[in-house]
Amino acid sequence: MWKTVGMLLAGGVGSRLSILAKKRAKPAVPFGGMYRIIDFTLSNACNSGVRVLGILTQYKPLSLMDHIGSGSAWDYVGRSRVAKILPPRTGEKEFDWYKGTADAIYQNMGFIRDFSPERVLILSGDHIYKMDYSDLVNYHKEKNADLTIATMEVPLSEASRFGIAIKDEDGRIVDWEEKPKSPKSNIASMGIYAFNMDVLENVLKKKLGNDFGKDIIGWMIKNYRVYAYPFTGYWRDVGTIQSYWEANMDALDENSQLKLEEWNLRTNLSEMRRSDRAPAYVGSGGTVLNSIVSPGCRIEGKVVHSVLSPGVIVKKGAFVHDSVIMQDCVIGENAVLETVILDKNVIVGAGTHIGAGHESVPNKKYPEYLNSGITVIGKNAVVPENMEIGKNVLIFPDVKKEDYPSKKLECGETIEI
Repeated sequence: MWKTVGMLLAGGVGSRLSILAKKRAKPAVPFGGMYRIIDFTLSNACNSGVRVLGILTQYKPLSLMDHIGSGSAWDYVGRSRVAKILPPRTGEKEFDWYKGTADAIYQNMGFIRDFSPERVLILSGDHIYKMDYSDLVNYHKEKNADLTIATMEVPLSEASRFGIAIKDEDGRIVDWEEKPKSPKSNIASMGIYAFNMDVLENVLKKKLGNDFGKDIIGWMIKNYRVYAYPFTGYWRDVGTIQSYWEANMDALDENSQLKLEEWNLRTNLSEMRRSDRAPAYVGSGGTVLNSIVSPGCRIEGKVVHSVLSPGVIVKKGAFVHDSVIMQDCVIGENAVLETVILDKNVIVGAGTHIGAGHESVPNKKYPEYLNSGITVIGKNAVVPENMEIGKNVLIFPDVKKEDYPSKKLECGETIEI
C-alpha cells in the first residue's frame, strides 16, 4: 500500500436523503449514534494502510471539514501519513465545480503526482461497509489489471440502481451497463476503483467525459484490462431515507453483518466536544431495550430498538420505538415516536405522537423520498405539545410552533418554511 494514493470522493449533494442532507454533505450525516457516514471509509483507509488520502469536498462542506480536521482521529499525522481536504478550485479560468467523479480526480491530479504513486485508489464517502483495501490492491496486482472495480452481487430487482459488470470466468469485465433498465447481470459496482497511475493519467487526458461509470469504464473495457474484485461483506448505499433507516436498524440486529463494535471504527470525538459528555443515564423509571444509547443521553422513558446520538433526552413516560434520534434532541413527557428520524436539536413537545396511524400514504410533495412509513423532522425544528403526526410526514429544519396549521398532521403532509 506504500505506493498507493487514496482519493475519497465526499462532495455528494445527497438529494435522496432529503432534509437530512439539506444543511450538510451526505457523508457528514450522523450514523449509528456516535459516527458520521464518512467514518466508515476513513476507518477503512486507516486500517488498510493507505498512507496518503485526498478528500474531495464540494457541497456544503463545513461540517465535514470540521469533522475531519487534521485527520488525526484516523491516525493521519506525521511525515509519512497525509489526509488533505481538496475543495474545488472555483474561480480559476480552467477549473469549476466538480462535474463528476472523473472530473474531480482530473482536477486533483497535481496532488496525486506529488506522491509519485504506482496506483490510485478511488473511494466513495457515502457507504456503510468494512473493507480491507489491501486485499483489493493485491487482487489488482495479481490480475495485472489496469483498472479493478470492487463489486458485489445484489438482487436483480435492485441492479438498475448501479453500474453493472458482465465478467468472464477469470473475473475480467467484458461488458458494462450503467444503471440499466433491464440488467444483464447482478454484479454491481461499489464505486471503489483501483487504477494504475499511468493508465489513469492517460485515460483522463482523453477527456472522455466527467464520470467514471457513465463515460469511462465502458471505453476502458474495450482498450484495457479491467477486472471485478468480488466483495462479500456488509455494504449498503445509504443514499435514501429508507436505506439510511434500515442500515441503522441493521446495527441493532445481532444477525446482521454490520458490527459497529467489532469494526475498529474511528471518529472525531473532539468535534462538538463529544468526548466530554457524561455517561448515559437511565433513570429509575427508564427502560432501554436493544438500542444504541450514546454518552450524554438521559432516559426517563422507554427506548426500544432505536439509535440515540449523544445528548438525547427522553423524558418521563415518553416512548421511542424503531427510531433514529440525532444529537441533543429532547423528547417531551408522554410523547410517542414510532419509526421516526429526528435530526439534531429537535424538540418534541409533551404528549405528541409522531408516526401515528396505520395508513401509509406517500408524502404528497416528495413521494420519491418518503413512501415507506418513516417520518422525518429536520434540524432545529420544534414540534408543539399534544400533536398527532402521521407517517411519511416531512418537517423541514427550523420549523417553529407557529408554523403548524393545526394539532394534527395527516400521513404524507409536509411543513416547509
